[in-house]
Amino acid sequence: MKTAVPCYYHLDVEVSPERVGQVSRILAAHLRYWDLDNLADPVCRGAELLLRAIDQHATDKHTSIEMWWNGQHLITAFGDDDPDLRPDQDLRACLADIAAMSDGWGCCTSETGSKIIWFTQRARSGERVPLVPTAPAPTLRQGLQVPRELPVTVLAAPAAAADDAMAAPGAAAAALDDALEGSR
Repeated sequence: MKTAVPCYYHLDVEVSPERVGQVSRILAAHLRYWDLDNLADPVCRGAELLLRAIDQHATDKHTSIEMWWNGQHLITAFGDDDPDLRPDQDLRACLADIAAMSDGWGCCTSETGSKIIWFTQRARSGERVPLVPTAPAPTLRQGLQVPRELPVTVLAAPAAAADDAMAAPGAAAAALDDALEGSR
């Protein structure tokens, strides 16, 4: 089942062609650790697309990658400080591919002037696994005998007690309580 505990991961990368595959494997490992195996493929494909585009078009190859999991959505964001890299021109084809395979995406600037490109993947409701109920463990005080663990003679009331049970229901319950107390 998808964990509802919020998760966060941050990675600083100096982008190069050989680092693209390494970063993809690192992101996939974190998604498996968060029990989000089903989101690893689209996130890694989007990450590879962006990293290759940054490697091809950017002069400053330093990039920060962040992932947030909030229990329903995984947000993956890439930030860079290259003023020459223009998403509307240099990354147009890459962003079109990311838009096609993600649930949402966007590009914005931060307070420091760096660009942030992000995309989201949503956990599908059909991928949830039902919880398996576990029986509570009794404490020492609560460890009572289950009726099927009692001897059969205790459960079967004597014939006289059965006749009394017909006459007075409260007396039958008292007789059964006395029989149970005697067997302990």
